Amino acid sequence: MTTLALLRARPHHVVRHPARTRERILAAALREFSDKGFAGARVDRIARRARINKRMLYHYFGNKESLFREILTRKVRERTAWAVTAPEDAAESLAFWFDTAWRDRDWVRLMEWEALGRDEAGANRDAERRAAFRKGVGEVRERQARGLLRADVDPGHLLLAMVALTTFPSAFPQFTRLLTGLKATDRAFATRHTAFLRQLADGLRPVRQRQVAEVRR
Repeated sequence: MTTLALLRARPHHVVRHPARTRERILAAALREFSDKGFAGARVDRIARRARINKRMLYHYFGNKESLFREILTRKVRERTAWAVTAPEDAAESLAFWFDTAWRDRDWVRLMEWEALGRDEAGANRDAERRAAFRKGVGEVRERQARGLLRADVDPGHLLLAMVALTTFPSAFPQFTRLLTGLKATDRAFATRHTAFLRQLADGLRPVRQRQVAEVRR
């Protein structure tokens, strides 16, 4: 029997790696959703990016809505895990969260698309996300009680301000360039904004802690 005949006679086994396939789909979907938003995203483009057919994508995730939800859930869990190792000091905490946003602009854009194309009730129905933000507010309140952050400001509004300070430059790069002369993606901008956040953090500390810091300088 010839070599060709032998090859034809042997059953062809395709080795599948479900976990790897899922990860490729999620990575491709994150890029597609961040580029086009939920409404503009196309399943066929996600499938091409993931190097699979659409039928396999539907097999793993059901539909576009479920895929979008899975990405959001994973991102929330990722950030919840990072929060465990985030610095407690106000200056270092702002620097830490700015760096995560600066490095993950796909996530920032995804949040912008969600705000533009999906009602607020959708996010509010996300129990895991609500729990993550409640935990974040609780941690701010706990740091206030320990004297690490000013206690005379609302913890929810304080956390909101901190989120804004760390994500706005990537969310609105046009303002970043107009106001600083630098692109939001430039390393020089990241360095300067990190230094600015560390300076600004003095205003988040209790007066007594600021006075101690001044003496040490």
